[in-house]
Amino acid sequence: MQNLMTKNMIASKKIVIVGLGKTGLSCVRYLGHSEKDITVMDDRQTPPGIEELNASYPDVKCVLGKFDRAILCSADEIILSPGVSLMNDDIQSAIASGVRVRGDIDIFSEKANAPIVAITGSNGKSTVTTLLGEMARQAGWDTGVGGNIGIPALDLLEESKQLYILELSSFQLETTENLGAHSVVILNISEDHMDRYPVKIDYLKAKQRIFRESKNIIINDDDAQSSPAVSSLKNRIHFGLGPQEKDKFSVMEREGGQRYLTKGFEPLLNIEELKIKGEHNLSNALAAMALASSVGISTQAVLSALRAFKGLEHRCQYVRTVRGVEFIDDSKATNPGSAATAISSIGIGCSGKVILIAGGESKGADLSPLKAVMKTYGKAAYLIGRDASLFESTFNGCITTSKKNSLKDAIISAFELSVSGDVVLMSPACASFDMFSNFEHRGRVFSDVVHGL
Repeated sequence: MQNLMTKNMIASKKIVIVGLGKTGLSCVRYLGHSEKDITVMDDRQTPPGIEELNASYPDVKCVLGKFDRAILCSADEIILSPGVSLMNDDIQSAIASGVRVRGDIDIFSEKANAPIVAITGSNGKSTVTTLLGEMARQAGWDTGVGGNIGIPALDLLEESKQLYILELSSFQLETTENLGAHSVVILNISEDHMDRYPVKIDYLKAKQRIFRESKNIIINDDDAQSSPAVSSLKNRIHFGLGPQEKDKFSVMEREGGQRYLTKGFEPLLNIEELKIKGEHNLSNALAAMALASSVGISTQAVLSALRAFKGLEHRCQYVRTVRGVEFIDDSKATNPGSAATAISSIGIGCSGKVILIAGGESKGADLSPLKAVMKTYGKAAYLIGRDASLFESTFNGCITTSKKNSLKDAIISAFELSVSGDVVLMSPACASFDMFSNFEHRGRVFSDVVHGL
């Protein structure tokens, strides 16, 4: 009788998955063969993934084009996709009705049977996540890499996995109660998603949730906001571009101006052996090294991966040199902090000046960090997209600017202005959705136009 009652309780549990797309589909795949009563809800009429859902799970109920508050408030549990804010009025009504709301990462953390490494931050998290994954694979570990990048977390779950490496966004962390990761890092914090967070502190608080129940905390000494707001006795490993310290991962300059990645006072790798360029990528490499050490990946595997790693598409990716002018695709720079880092990192290393292509949906972010770096390293800025005028106001009196109707027009104008030694950098500091389907699409258009010059 007890077993029958338990089975009936499970069967009667009503779960609403809010938001389809990659994350919502992964939740359906994870739960779809259970005896639970599952409804998918999305306020878009034809959300991404709807065709796959209908084909593979025709019995799953769908509510599209709106959020049905009555269904939400009568659910036993809501699994919220990261694209939907916890502050949505309908979600808040469900919470007030006592409905449990969580995300896929919360479910994943309960089911994972191998250590989790979790990586967040405003910039560099995809690079660090991928690089650390390569380090683990060089060591021969069966590793699941995904989360906010690539494969959704729930699709990674396998009994054979020895390690999970997750990139996590602030949106995913909002609905994660106790991640309990083996090692975590907030790489850096700069303004982003200000269209979702009323003030920057709310964004930071969401990021800080990554520390909950973690065992090892990796700290960027170059960004004070990468440390927990509350002191703890957890093991800490430090990295940064500043001076060497015992056990810290940092950069050392030796005689002849040669620079090395180091642990403590031991030089490990000449920076010239790296295929990824820029000071920001040195910081990314150090973060990956620190994380690797925290889970016991061998130094040999770490250095082998660092030598081979070519970086990610659309992240300060070299495209082509024409008449001595380099073209760099940094389409993934969707916030001002990321773009400012790219401008300074590339500006330091080029013999000429940076000609910037920027613009799109700024998401309410403060664009002022771009002004100082462009004043130092920039020649001009060509501006596109919905918020081009905001960039024009930001750069007023600093550098020459010109608004363009298309990315192609901006590239052609930048090329016409350039001389040998200059770098044409597309680092938009904005989301892409006003003109492109995503940042990858924007990057492909950039590359196609540049190869046609």
